[in-house]
Amino acid sequence: MGAAYDHVGPWTLDDVLALGEDTHQRVELVGGALLMSPAPSVPHQRASRRLAALLERAADEAGADVEVLEAVNISVPDGLLIPDLVVADAEAAAEAGVVLNNAAVLLVVEIASPATRLTDRKLKPALYAAAGIEHYWRVDLEPAPTLHTAMRNGSGYRDLATVLPGQTVQIDEPFPLTIDPARLAR
Repeated sequence: MGAAYDHVGPWTLDDVLALGEDTHQRVELVGGALLMSPAPSVPHQRASRRLAALLERAADEAGADVEVLEAVNISVPDGLLIPDLVVADAEAAAEAGVVLNNAAVLLVVEIASPATRLTDRKLKPALYAAAGIEHYWRVDLEPAPTLHTAMRNGSGYRDLATVLPGQTVQIDEPFPLTIDPARLAR
């Protein structure tokens, strides 16, 4: 069961941050309206943690001065979003408080679920691109783990690769990573 919020008028970033942490759902802000989604499922969390570990290991091997964060608030020009994973500049992440500035973000990853499939495919990529985030990845868990990678191209993203389970691909940016999406599932 989610929380009901009594609020008049458009929501602001300060309004949303004043709500406090909600363990039952993610509360994001887009254009003055709240965007709520249920807390991630166990398969979703498993995929997130495994991908975070792969990203951390690859960043360390490449000597990239980044930090991999899960479910962190990031500011975008039109509000506040909570991607499943973020690769951010390490210095900026160390200085961040409750919200990480979008300028520090190199990569966002969304793991699509039935409740977020449309937002993860249409709305969020447009908002991330407008925020200047260079790389957007989406993981679809159903029917089998599939990784979609894209790079910013003007006001949107250009698809780079769709990686099916059982395929291994070398991704070069934001740092070299070899991945088979099958490793993200049990």
